[in-house]
Amino acid sequence: MFTPKYPTPDTAPTPTAPVPAPTADTPATITPATAPVPVAPASNRPVVQLTPGSTLALVGGGTAVVLVVGAVLVSLLLAVAITGVSVAVCAVVLRSLVNNTHKGR
Repeated sequence: MFTPKYPTPDTAPTPTAPVPAPTADTPATITPATAPVPVAPASNRPVVQLTPGSTLALVGGGTAVVLVVGAVLVSLLLAVAITGVSVAVCAVVLRSLVNNTHKGR
């Protein structure tokens, strides 16, 4: 299944005979080579068709994703803010305790 598939040797192009080089007596004529026009292979992938129902489902799904991601980001920001406020309150309480111990001396 995962082994490469090599083409059979008989599908290789046949070599052509070499063209004789022009001599000094005969002028060399250049003929333009016509390259074959490549043809796009037919795709066997299924074509996606959007109906009004599927479009509505995509819009609803996208809205739900945006709302969920927004709620997660807001909750993370709120957690950081609450942590910052609690650290500030702890610092004020500790400073007050340290100042009270120094005043008593």
